[in-house]
Amino acid sequence: MIQWLKNIFSSKLDLPPIDLGVLEVDVHSHLIPGIDDGAKDLEDSLQMIRRFAELGYRKLITTPHVMSDFYKNSPETILPGLENVKGRLKQEGISIEIEAAAEYYLDEGLEPLIEKKELLTFGDNHVLFELPFISEPQNFKSVIFELQTQGYKPVLAHPERYGFWYNDFDKYHELHDQGVLLQLNILSLMGHYSPETKKIAERMVKEGIVSLIGSDCHHIHHQELMEIARRTESLHQLIESGRLKNATL
Repeated sequence: MIQWLKNIFSSKLDLPPIDLGVLEVDVHSHLIPGIDDGAKDLEDSLQMIRRFAELGYRKLITTPHVMSDFYKNSPETILPGLENVKGRLKQEGISIEIEAAAEYYLDEGLEPLIEKKELLTFGDNHVLFELPFISEPQNFKSVIFELQTQGYKPVLAHPERYGFWYNDFDKYHELHDQGVLLQLNILSLMGHYSPETKKIAERMVKEGIVSLIGSDCHHIHHQELMEIARRTESLHQLIESGRLKNATL
């Protein structure tokens, strides 16, 4: 599978693999076992975390899904899971820092959490949130306003994957200008999600509006694909631009 992908991208993979350790921090992953569609058990978690350490990351901010009707996670499910992972890392002698926030789905459950200030954050009160893939929610602007009013710093997960903006690229600049940090997925730059997503991701890089990059790692196969992405021109450009804020977290 990996060799097949390498053959497809061979004409564009003439760059050496960039050192992902320069990023220092991964800001989007699903490493706590059994609570969302990421790691299935602790061994699964450890396998992925070992690979992050081998890639040079010093810190992981793992972000389980929080959805009102599906992944009904909260600090009560996320934080104990994090402690279990930390305990095993210590036992195994795996030296990497890990903390947990969440990837909040913009549904009817998000605004009450904002009002009650019950969101899991990372860095300087940053909150990672995602949108439905079908259409922009009607309350999208009001949620951003509420987040910022309550002192949170909104981080929009993988905006390059929202097809409803593909014919309205100004939307990305509008969000960037409003202080919303745009978090790109590494695998978007190698076409993992779709050619259209890759095109939008590359344009975001070119126009300098990406603030954070994340693996959005759910399983070890995503990390295998990251090896291919390390050779893409756009990832080189993004990391070498000096615009990314990963290392400040």
